[in-house]
Order: sequence, then C-alpha cells, then structure tokens
Amino acid sequence: MTRALPDELWPDVRPEAARRLMAAAVESFAERGYHATTTRDIATAAGMSPAALYVHFPAKSAVLFAISRGGHERMLVMIESIIAADPDPVGAMRTMVEKFVAWHAKRHVVARVVQHELAALPPADYEVVADLRRRTEQLVRDLITRGVEGSVFTVPDIRTAARAVLSLGVDVARWYSPSSKPSPTVLGRQYAELVLSMLGHRA
Repeated sequence: MTRALPDELWPDVRPEAARRLMAAAVESFAERGYHATTTRDIATAAGMSPAALYVHFPAKSAVLFAISRGGHERMLVMIESIIAADPDPVGAMRTMVEKFVAWHAKRHVVARVVQHELAALPPADYEVVADLRRRTEQLVRDLITRGVEGSVFTVPDIRTAARAVLSLGVDVARWYSPSSKPSPTVLGRQYAELVLSMLGHRA
C-alpha cells in the first residue's frame, strides 16, 4: 500500500502529530474499512499511545471528516484555479481531467477513503462534504455549458455529462495500484482525450 504523505496531503494541518494521525487513519481505513478500524489502530499506526488521538480529534469520525473535507477542498480549489486560468473550455477541460485523474491515481489510497467512506460521516459533516461536491460538479457543469454555447462541445444533457466526467476520475482510485500502467500523468492525458471525445469535441 502506498503510504500517505502527511506534509504533502495536509500542509495546513497543525500540529504535525495531527497530520500523522490522519495519514495513519487513511491507511487503516483503506485496509480495514472505516467501521472495522478502531482509534487504537490509528494511534498505534501513527506510533502514538491509544489516548493520543483524542488530544487532536474528538472522535474517529472527526478524523475521517478532516481527511474527506481536505481532499474535497483540494479538488475544488484545483478545478477553480484551472478554469479561471484558461478561458478556452477545451483547454480547461483537458487540463482539469489530466490533473484530476492523475491525483486520484497517484494518491489512490487517500482518494479511495475520501471518495468511498462518505456514508460513515455524521449527518452534519456529510452535508459539509456534500456541499463541496455540489460546488465542484457545478464548476464542471458551467465549463461544459460554456463549451456547448461556444459550439465546441455537444452533449445531450449537461448535468449527466458533468457527473460522468467526475465519475471517470473518481473511479481511478478504485482500481489503480502501484503496479498499474500507465503512469498517473500519462493516464490523465489519456482520460482527457476520452472525455473530450465523449463531450463531442472534434479537433
């Protein structure tokens, strides 16, 4: 299993011990599932005493929330910046898919937890993450809409197309592994071409 890198994944989380706990939780959740993982499992994997988790998080669910919120916020910011930097819908879509897919491949362990353990979140925390997902999907819908209005995309339903674009990237985390081919970067480029074709773009 590819180890999560606390400093890279959560550079803004303080103190460093909290990042270590989040990284340990990612690996434990990915290996055992959220419900089968105990707080002792997480603390032990982080090299801490069983009680250490409660110094930084009020409950196991709070660790999952921090992981999931952080991943979704990162994707939202990434997509916002890509779209803002490129007024061309085709160019923006290509770059977005390349980076979105590459991230889910390169960080497939944390991405699997971020995307597939949502049902374990308490209702209030789930709604925070769900709002981030809605905002992300809206950005992609707006981008596709611009492409349709500019006659560079042709799709029967914009909402369905946006969900399909995001689902393709998210699903990479389900099957990708360190031995998978091609590399995350190359896979991102391949998926970008597939998505543009799916959206009816013809070079």
